[in-house]
Amino acid sequence: MDMTRETPDATAETDLVQSGDSALPQDELDRLTDALVASFKTVYDPEIPVDIYELGLIYKVDVSDDRDVVVDMTLTAPGCPVAGEMPQWVQNAVEAIPGVRGCTVNLVFEPPWDQSRMSDEARLQLNMF
Repeated sequence: MDMTRETPDATAETDLVQSGDSALPQDELDRLTDALVASFKTVYDPEIPVDIYELGLIYKVDVSDDRDVVVDMTLTAPGCPVAGEMPQWVQNAVEAIPGVRGCTVNLVFEPPWDQSRMSDEARLQLNMF
């Protein structure tokens, strides 16, 4: 199942993807999707007062039938001072979701993050209109 969140730039979107043909019922997938987004919104870039989901740092989320979650995310800059810590923050937030068996977080830098990936909410918070 492919669920995307549109951002101002049509090429910049977050994919919340269910692996292949899911054995999970649709209501369970919907619940997990909502819970995942809520968990991402609890993690903030310490240098920018906006959560990582609204910043567009979450690129892809894959949930297996066993409820293992794999997250592809990026950073606002490769030299981000919390590069070693932020993936663990995301892993901890996801693993706190009831029913999630485990989580792996992959840092990716392709495509590179830029401000076009931010949501309108993030732009408003940062006064970037």
